[in-house]
Amino acid sequence: MERIAVIDFETTGLSPAQGDRATEIAAVILEGGRVVDRYQSLMNAGVRVPAHIEALTGISNAMLRQAPPADRVMGEVADFVGDCPLVAHNAAFDSRFWDAELARITRQRRQEFACSLLLARRLMPDAPSHKLGALVEYARLPVAGRYHRALADAEMAASLLLRLTDELRTRHQLPGVSHAVLRSIQATPKPQLERCLARHRQAAA
Repeated sequence: MERIAVIDFETTGLSPAQGDRATEIAAVILEGGRVVDRYQSLMNAGVRVPAHIEALTGISNAMLRQAPPADRVMGEVADFVGDCPLVAHNAAFDSRFWDAELARITRQRRQEFACSLLLARRLMPDAPSHKLGALVEYARLPVAGRYHRALADAEMAASLLLRLTDELRTRHQLPGVSHAVLRSIQATPKPQLERCLARHRQAAA
């Protein structure tokens, strides 16, 4: 697989369209089947963290008052990631915040997201849940730290992605697993998955 960036946001809520903002970002670079670089920072967007979000993440308003401004952090992490294809667990959520926070510094995403949650639904259908924590336990992956902190979640999503690509190579005999192949698989309805995998096997032959 090519060099890929796995990202994770912590935020004040669910939707930037409703005024929610990012409070923490992490990006983990995967290359050659291992983590080769990391970025993590709290980010002060000048908004208050609700009490239930503080309880979930452990990120307090006092911590954010000491954090660098959100525009600086987004510039740094965008430069760190560069043009690497992106992956997130529940990418529909993270991509919205990535795009919204980039737009605030007049920058625009140039690459696509793959989603480890959608991929796990296709490739680990027997898991009791497809939340990140449940998948880490189901697949017996290492727990990298506290859930709902950006770097730990990005590290665990990266471990999950490596497990899923290994499943594709070994169980499904798919030798070339690119970001584009992952996006194709995640978009395929479950009844058509084997046909999709056969098509990619044939293309790689």
